[in-house]
Amino acid sequence: MFTSFKKDFAASIVVFFVALPLCLGIALASGAPLFSGLIAGIVGGIVVGALSGSQIGVSGPAAGLAAIVLTAITTLGGFENFIAAVVIAGFFQIAMGLLRAGIIGLYFPSAVIKGMLSGIGLIIILKQIPHFFGYDHDPEGDFAFKQVDGENTFSEILLSLDFINLGATLIAIVAMATLLLWPRIQPKVPAFLQWIQAPLLAVIFGIIYVVFTVDTPLQVYAENLVSVPVLSESGGLSDFIVFPNIEAFGRMDVWITAATIALVASLETLLCLEATDRLDPNKRVTPANRELWAQGVGNILSGLIGGLPVTQVIVRSSANIQSGGQTKLSTIIHGVFLLVSVVTIPLVLNLIPLSVLAAVLLVVGYKLAKPELFKTMYALGWKQFVPFVTTVIGILVTDLLTGIGVGLAVGIIVILVKSYQNSHFLHIEEEHNGSDKYKMTLAEEVTFINKGAIKKELNALEENSYLELDVRKTRYLDHDIIEILNDFVDQAKNKSIHIKLISEKGEVNNPENYSQIFYSKTYKS
Repeated sequence: MFTSFKKDFAASIVVFFVALPLCLGIALASGAPLFSGLIAGIVGGIVVGALSGSQIGVSGPAAGLAAIVLTAITTLGGFENFIAAVVIAGFFQIAMGLLRAGIIGLYFPSAVIKGMLSGIGLIIILKQIPHFFGYDHDPEGDFAFKQVDGENTFSEILLSLDFINLGATLIAIVAMATLLLWPRIQPKVPAFLQWIQAPLLAVIFGIIYVVFTVDTPLQVYAENLVSVPVLSESGGLSDFIVFPNIEAFGRMDVWITAATIALVASLETLLCLEATDRLDPNKRVTPANRELWAQGVGNILSGLIGGLPVTQVIVRSSANIQSGGQTKLSTIIHGVFLLVSVVTIPLVLNLIPLSVLAAVLLVVGYKLAKPELFKTMYALGWKQFVPFVTTVIGILVTDLLTGIGVGLAVGIIVILVKSYQNSHFLHIEEEHNGSDKYKMTLAEEVTFINKGAIKKELNALEENSYLELDVRKTRYLDHDIIEILNDFVDQAKNKSIHIKLISEKGEVNNPENYSQIFYSKTYKS
């Protein structure tokens, strides 16, 4: 128990430092109050973390919803109307959980899920490069290709090279060295220092650096630091909590927005669920329907107190897993850290350089998108590699959900192509009474997708040939295929093709009507 707590506590610190700028950045990218992102992070950590069946998944505001939120706040006429939609979306998600809609996540191919993880890893790396060099015009959490600052992922990197902040870059390099070297040094230091994790040590170095380089050529400027709202300066906690507009609950456009949020948030959660279960070293399986229910409760509470929509999110979840998180305690503790820190020590948090946090995220991104995974997927053949790499590219040049949609579409096309190719097996066995003897063996399931391939083979049979059609393994034969076989009857007569049908019922020579032969439960799904 103590070992698990020790690992969970250490992981929660890493997740906290990763989540803090993401909560603020996603709120900024969404056009929402900054504190709404923190509220969503706190609710996602404490409430959803406690209710969820996932042991290592972390919930909070999601970058994939930023565009929807930004548009909805404007079209609904204000943030108070929007959070009413968030509350309604939560009830929709609870209903989806009760209706067992969580099964949707099982229909995404493994190659697409792996592509999602690698794509997210590459996006993290590319998005953090400008922050690493102290160029922070685009907020943390903006993972879309077209950014809110008017640039795109690649133009932002090129632009950042012209505006390198020496101080931010220097401490980022120190932080990166700390992240890479501390795990090797950690076992050799005194026991009372071994509990300190590399990300925490990097953050401590960053804060010390900022304090001691003020008004020097290597200082880190205010715009390059975390920016948590300070309650004592701007008012009490109650001044940051926004309540939904009661009248908005009766508006149809609010309900439509709520349905959109529920659908997108649930899909992103289910995809993240599949991905985190794959990353989990213990290979635990999370109950998907319970997760939808937990997310629904989280969104109801988040919306009621002025927070953004929450989903399970892959960046924080993967950081939790890679930092050694074992149980949901790490998720809950990170939520407590968010709550306590923004209330008690916001001035200290506002001394953390974004470039240091960029170094932490660069390590997370690399672990998600290791080159070895690309080599492995390539070695598995084109049926796995094409959907995988398509998903990766789609995420890089669009956004998370669009990229996954493109990868899924390509995966379906690959399945259809292979189904087209594998519907039957045809070969020439030997000569039969001076004519070629063909044997066609149909697959276990033959659908309308296979019409073209089978029809092409039948039309290509030579005159005076002999066809042996074996359907003993076939359990489902689509009516479209039976029609093709019936049409082939006249063609076979005209070309003097002899047919012998072999089925579980016996053998039939030159059948006249295949419909009567196959009309039985044996060939019905």
